[in-house]
Amino acid sequence: MVGQVETVSVAPLSRRTILSIISGLLIGVFLSALDSMIMASALRTIADQLNGITFQAWATTAYLITSTISTPLYGKLSDIFGRKRLYLVAISLFLVGSLLCGIAQSMYQLALYRGVQGLGAGGLMSLALAVFADLLPREQRARYQANLGVVFGVASVSGPVVGGFFAGLDSLFGLAGWRWIFLLNLPIGLVALVLVGTLFRSPATPRRSRRIDYAGSLLLVTGIVPMLLIIERGRDWGWASPRAIVAYAVGVVALVLFVAVERRRGDDALLPPKLFRVGVFRLVNTVNFLGGVGVFTGLTFLPLYLQIGKGMSPTAAGLMLLPQSLATTVGARLCGPLIERTGRYRELLAAGLATMMVSYLTIAFVDNDTSLWIVGAVVVLMGLGLGIFMQVVLIAMQNSVPPENLGVASGLYNFSRQMGGAVGVAILFSLLFALVPGRIADAYGAQRSDPGFQAAASDPAVLGDPVTRTTLEQLRDGTAGRDLKDTSFLGTIDERIARPLLDGFTSGINTIFLIAALIMAIAVGLTLTLPRGSARQ
Repeated sequence: MVGQVETVSVAPLSRRTILSIISGLLIGVFLSALDSMIMASALRTIADQLNGITFQAWATTAYLITSTISTPLYGKLSDIFGRKRLYLVAISLFLVGSLLCGIAQSMYQLALYRGVQGLGAGGLMSLALAVFADLLPREQRARYQANLGVVFGVASVSGPVVGGFFAGLDSLFGLAGWRWIFLLNLPIGLVALVLVGTLFRSPATPRRSRRIDYAGSLLLVTGIVPMLLIIERGRDWGWASPRAIVAYAVGVVALVLFVAVERRRGDDALLPPKLFRVGVFRLVNTVNFLGGVGVFTGLTFLPLYLQIGKGMSPTAAGLMLLPQSLATTVGARLCGPLIERTGRYRELLAAGLATMMVSYLTIAFVDNDTSLWIVGAVVVLMGLGLGIFMQVVLIAMQNSVPPENLGVASGLYNFSRQMGGAVGVAILFSLLFALVPGRIADAYGAQRSDPGFQAAASDPAVLGDPVTRTTLEQLRDGTAGRDLKDTSFLGTIDERIARPLLDGFTSGINTIFLIAALIMAIAVGLTLTLPRGSARQ
């Protein structure tokens, strides 16, 4: 049992102090979001240098697992022990993990240290949201919390660009370039640590005794970890393989036991059941989960289309997505004044999701010849929707719980969105690679009578390249799309022979975005069933 928590009298903070604290929080959010994306373009270089190419996926999986499972834990514990103490733990773990990643000597070490880093990252977003709620009255939160959506959008787009830049450096100040991906977190993170640690004072808390839900925490971890493992590794293991079946079984049993324990613990539960008996809170979490599918679908599959369908490098694709960050900023900032003026968020949340839906529906009909101007316009539209959605759903979630549960609500905001993204992207990736072989075969059937393709297929100079010749043979026997784990050869073979593969891949991505648009339509429908709540309640 945790001892009684004393009521602490905290003097009102000046506007300058509040802005300084908010700056520190935003730095932490930026670092945690950046490190979830920065490995995308750097991982192969890192794996080659650490001789761990077959183990590289675990460097990203470890971060995903630990950051996801720790998010609700930070939220609940901060309601008991106070935000500041938990935030300092989170930022310290993140910085220690970053230092260890920067000096890792093997992929095994890097995966382990990424897990440590993720343990800290899980608290940086959820605790920032809770501290915002502590510092600001409801009518002012929207204005300042808009910056969180902006930071997340900028980090998501710039991550692959920054990672690719450092991975491309042979060395910097005597160290391999990729190590600075992690080492640069240290001076930046220390600024956040100092600002929050010295300026923020936890608000007054009532005198109470609370039990820590150790059993619930352990069962949640035991349930979520195997589920995330199967989400991340299912395509490689096989969805019905013995390892996958064990993961399903352990996860389901642990989560069933978790629900039973939470019901017994009542208000002391890690995730108090009374919150989920509130229809609005339950519905907003569902919308957030579905919105997470949309957010991560856009951030994952649009770069894939740009790199494969349009032949862009990872850096160029990242730069192409920069307008999305600007649009995300605009969308998030539009929300603040509107909500402050009207106090209502239901229609605005539906509008954000509908904007995402329209952008995904548009992407579902692009092809490899679509003008980059059109793609750029869709990117802006998507960013606008992302900014509105991520800002307003947070306000809706925080307004659906009493003040003493703000930590839990803020933790679940990030948790349910990340789970939606992880589950959705894993399922859609599996669907994509199931669709692509057939789509490539269809594209080959449509193009093999094309004069340009026929000329390439009979040109001795073209067939002199062994990779091009092998690709043509695979197209003819219908096996060209069976193993596309490495698509780098598409940029080296004759473009006429590559065209059926590119068209087939883009066609598969079109279908993925069509499904994402349908999911967003469902989210819009659910949002419109929310009561006409006010952000000023």
